[in-house]
Amino acid sequence: MAGKKKKRSEGGANWMDTYGDMVTLLLCFFVLLYSMSSIDSDKWELLVKSFNPDAQYLAKSNTDNEESEYEYYTDGNTLPNEQMDEFDKIYYELSKYITENNLQTDIEISKGDGFTFITFRDNVFFDGDSYVLKNDGKVILDEFSNAIINAADSIQEIQILGHTSQARPEVPNEPITDRFLSSNRATEVLLYIQQKNIIEPSKLVSCGYGQFRPISSFDTKEARAKNRRVEILITKTDSVVKSLDEYYTEVYGITY
Repeated sequence: MAGKKKKRSEGGANWMDTYGDMVTLLLCFFVLLYSMSSIDSDKWELLVKSFNPDAQYLAKSNTDNEESEYEYYTDGNTLPNEQMDEFDKIYYELSKYITENNLQTDIEISKGDGFTFITFRDNVFFDGDSYVLKNDGKVILDEFSNAIINAADSIQEIQILGHTSQARPEVPNEPITDRFLSSNRATEVLLYIQQKNIIEPSKLVSCGYGQFRPISSFDTKEARAKNRRVEILITKTDSVVKSLDEYYTEVYGITY
């Protein structure tokens, strides 16, 4: 006797399973969108870091037309606004300006405990063998001045340091010309800042070192160009006083 044939399954419930899964996924998707629309700064920070741990340059949330309390700068570091005092903002505002204007090859900025150190290549402010401020240099000093206005009370001192470079590898510069050029360049930068009346003149100091504080060799044209520079050292009120050699070791990694 032949066995009974089994009924074929009509599969009525299979499409319902698929449909249910799809609805569940859509629900999760809309919940995710909703959560993103009301994201707070901590969630935004985690999200940004999940996509880019180094967080290059000013990445911030703009939900509900409000800026995040976190800002990401060229060094990948973050600092909540409520923890950033006016002195700290000098570094971050100038760092942002340098990046936005592609000035990284002409201006270097460093931040340490109680100080901000800025190195300007000599072509930023001056033509060769001149101590007349260029118009482009004045624009940069305008930005620098804007960055320090609100921090004036927290600044202990601003030192402007002028440097030249040995013109030929085997021949030292003529001392009088060398010293006056570096000193006059530092003084011109100081006077431009002082005339804006944004900080007590007693906090401004300029000094010319001539060719005697090189940060590179004199062997090649490119190496000598690095030595021609103006530096601005900004120290914070009540910070530990250091010698210039100590700052150079920390910033450039060199000792004299």
